[in-house]
Amino acid sequence: MAEPMTGTDTQLNAQWARVRGRLRQEFGEATFRSWLKPLTLAGRRGADLRVAVPSRFMRDWVATHYADRLRTLWSSENPEIHSVEVIVDTTQTEPAAQAEAAVEEAPEVVEAPEAVETLASPAVIRDSEPDALDEWSGNLDPRLTFENFVVGKSNELAQAAAFRVAESDQVPFNPLFLYGGVGLGKTHLMHAIAHQIRKKKPEKRVIYLSAEKFMYQFIRALRNKNTMAFKERFRTVDVLMVDDVQFIIGKESTQEEFFHTFNALFDQNRQVVLSADKSPSDLQGLEERMRTRFGWGLVADIHPTTYELRLGILQTKAEQSQMQVPTKVLEFLAHRISSNVRELEGALTRIVVHASLIHQPITLETTQELLKDLLRANDRRVTIEEIQRRCAEHFNIKQADMQSPRRARQVARPRQVAMYLAKQLTTRSLPEIGRKFGGRDHTTVMHAVKKVEELCAADSAFLEDVELLKRMLEG
Repeated sequence: MAEPMTGTDTQLNAQWARVRGRLRQEFGEATFRSWLKPLTLAGRRGADLRVAVPSRFMRDWVATHYADRLRTLWSSENPEIHSVEVIVDTTQTEPAAQAEAAVEEAPEVVEAPEAVETLASPAVIRDSEPDALDEWSGNLDPRLTFENFVVGKSNELAQAAAFRVAESDQVPFNPLFLYGGVGLGKTHLMHAIAHQIRKKKPEKRVIYLSAEKFMYQFIRALRNKNTMAFKERFRTVDVLMVDDVQFIIGKESTQEEFFHTFNALFDQNRQVVLSADKSPSDLQGLEERMRTRFGWGLVADIHPTTYELRLGILQTKAEQSQMQVPTKVLEFLAHRISSNVRELEGALTRIVVHASLIHQPITLETTQELLKDLLRANDRRVTIEEIQRRCAEHFNIKQADMQSPRRARQVARPRQVAMYLAKQLTTRSLPEIGRKFGGRDHTTVMHAVKKVEELCAADSAFLEDVELLKRMLEG
């Protein structure tokens, strides 16, 4: 058994201080603060040295990732030391300095600290933990399953990838990163994955939560000086699912902790599933090291919905409501509400509830009257400038090329598409459109419209490009 340290062993304490200094220098302040600063000298017998940590999880992590370097540094500092053992000392308390990282984020919740304390815990599931099961079920919407997810061309890759993650015994790609605009189905797929894992592999430990709740949980752990429990909770699960990760951008301490959590799970081959409103490469303000890691696995986007997909979603929801909704009403809604699925479903719910309460059949006329505010919002005016900007971005040219005299095909074709969309989506006359495109004649606009129509009829890929731009502008 190692001999306990004594206050008179000043030489060993001085050596330990120098070793700690080297560790801080080599691994950086954040890693040192999280994993190495809590280490304390526990004792020595001859060539064998013991260092202590406050939890088993921390012992395992330090032993796996830092023990070799710790032993090397000790040997160079004191040649008499040949081995270093990491042990658990549960009487230790975490240094108050662990909470330093919370300072920059605390103002966000300082006015209502009770809100942090009463937040629902993240959903954790394991079959042997009935309390956790109840909590987990409370955080998931039972309607958001794979069975209720309507698949179309715009979301088929994301759905297939999500289903593979939920069904596979191995980690197929890590992380799975889902991205798309508001109300397109990201959260539905996240819930569906969790439901499917619970159904097929109930022994798996799963956490599903929003990035906002991850931050609040982290801040609470810092304030309670309980970060080791936080780390142990999040870094020992089988599947971690975090919704809307763009929320942590700019929250430096939270981003740092999430980075280490991600690395810990990735190193253990544990599945991570993330969602955001943009792809990793387009998340402005995200640290480059996180951007790189988010792209390690599969990045699957969910495009704006097509008319066919919107109609399919409405038909499915109408069947579930057990109300008779005329086909022409569903087609009308699918045409007029193209912004997002959530708004589309909300519109259908409104007309179904209205019909059930007043005991009248659903008609196109009552639908138009009931949804006039929503329909006005979806009939927003698209400007020619916005069309030019979108087309320039889509075809990777400069927006200035839309007004330039250049006739090269890589510029002329996007310009023709923009003219066509300006004719389709605005009330401007042909001469007005021509003036917006560098003072061109109205006959040039007519030629562009005709050319784009011909290309759409002959080339399905070109048609899909034009339809995608149109949906983006209408949404």
